[in-house]
Amino acid sequence: MEEKLEQIKVFADRAHGDQQRKYTPERYIAHPVRVMETCRQYIATLPVLAAALLHDVLEDTGVQPPELHDFLLQVLKPGDAAQALKLVTELTDVYTKAEYPRLNRRRRKIKETARLSNVSAAAQTIKYADIMDNTKAIARQDPGFAPVYLQEARALLDVMRDGDPKLHERAMEIVREELGRL
Repeated sequence: MEEKLEQIKVFADRAHGDQQRKYTPERYIAHPVRVMETCRQYIATLPVLAAALLHDVLEDTGVQPPELHDFLLQVLKPGDAAQALKLVTELTDVYTKAEYPRLNRRRRKIKETARLSNVSAAAQTIKYADIMDNTKAIARQDPGFAPVYLQEARALLDVMRDGDPKLHERAMEIVREELGRL
């Protein structure tokens, strides 16, 4: 499994190219690796860990679903590849500014929150880990935006209840702690 995850990590890293995390000087891949490692503590199936590594690829790079599917078929069994692609697709924002320019951020996030409330339990589990990692970075590095992000994260966690319950509770604790520091 580790060899396959390394191949997926390399693909994700190449897809993200020179992107860096917004709030730290680290390469972007550091974030998906942390998300994957958090998920591994709760749900360690290969499709979930692969999707955790790839969760931002469709949203933040030029990679399209057919290309990602072709790559996954080279690394995973067909069923695992299909499941990983499904999870990445579920985690990819639909209500983006580019696609919905007439909606302001608040309205887009309301629609995205409603959509994410209906994704699979595995996708929600990955999203919990994503929220945890983003919360820590944003709360420390962007105090002006942190209140907005933390309220959005709490709204997501309020409606995303199907993922791993222990990870959900941990994500809620982290968001509450950071809200309490504001």
